[in-house]
Amino acid sequence: MLIALLGAGIPALVGAALHTEVGQPYEETRLYFGTDRPGGRPPVAEGEFMGFLEREITPAFPEGLTVHDGYGQWRGQDGKAVHETSYEVVLLYPEKDADERSVRIERIRRAYEDRFQQDSVGRSDDKVTAEF
Repeated sequence: MLIALLGAGIPALVGAALHTEVGQPYEETRLYFGTDRPGGRPPVAEGEFMGFLEREITPAFPEGLTVHDGYGQWRGQDGKAVHETSYEVVLLYPEKDADERSVRIERIRRAYEDRFQQDSVGRSDDKVTAEF
């Protein structure tokens, strides 16, 4: 009897071990904001970036986001390496809202590029599962 009970429980344990996903399908977008400006102008200051975050990003993603300080490098149009302080913003949103959220994200990217004379704001997207 004990062997029969153990035998019945093992497939359930194996199944639970193989199914480790927790949460719902989400999209994760990471935006990479550089701070160097052309023409010898001073870089985007922390206060300027935080103001942009409050005016542009937070209203578009009021449920939350994460900001990381960073240091990035990239090759400019002239072929020279640019080294700069940067900010990474991580956005998580339900997969079902991806199209509408992408419009918001593109608006944010354009606004930063225009306001701070940036060549681009980097973007990466990934499918994840998340639970809050």
